[in-house]
Amino acid sequence: MTLVQTETADRAVGRQALLWQLLAQALQSVTTAGATPTVLDCGGGSGTFAVPLASSGADVTVVDISADALATLMRRADEARVASLVHPVQGDVESLVESVGDGSFDLVLAHGILEEVDGIGAAFDAIARTVRHGGLVSVLVSNPIATVLGRALAGDPAAALAELRAIADENVLGAEKVAELCGAAGLVIESRHGIGVFTEFVPGAAVDAPGARDVLERLEIEAAARFPFVDIASRIHVLARRPAG
Repeated sequence: MTLVQTETADRAVGRQALLWQLLAQALQSVTTAGATPTVLDCGGGSGTFAVPLASSGADVTVVDISADALATLMRRADEARVASLVHPVQGDVESLVESVGDGSFDLVLAHGILEEVDGIGAAFDAIARTVRHGGLVSVLVSNPIATVLGRALAGDPAAALAELRAIADENVLGAEKVAELCGAAGLVIESRHGIGVFTEFVPGAAVDAPGARDVLERLEIEAAARFPFVDIASRIHVLARRPAG
């Protein structure tokens, strides 16, 4: 399935081509021939992912606590002429099953939402329960290792040291924590990629040179799954599957 890019999504694709490529592949892998794939976007708010996915033919439910964000979502969906495929639900992640049901979605997105909840374990369990057997959960979290590096490179070693010491906190998200959450929820990790390995470090003026954006995009894609680059990217993306029943 090819993701259709709205104007907003087109700009996002320029910065995050790998992420959109991974989502397209994930959606294709869980789509049954002749059926409309169902997607749940947890905390998807204004529709950065939901609208392009709906434009590609997916039926997308977005759960978000913010009524304003959901209103923006539906305005964007209407402008893209996919309002019939986008379903806003106001609610929190912890009560997902009550809001949208248990084990009914082909693909579930948890992008940036785990950093916003109080109980990470309970929230992730709720998210995992909504994916069907054989379906995929797409997790995107900030990388604490990249935060440490960023502080140090910005000339603030004290802040870097504080961030480094904070990594030991069991509630700090990272690759190991996501793997732990997936295992506890009965999900099997199929891939892990670093999103934004070099983008944060390349000066904006350098990217403006002819062809530079394409080269940077290629660099990001080729480094994303290779050690040690995957471990220092600004964000970590994990695809995990619920085994077929």
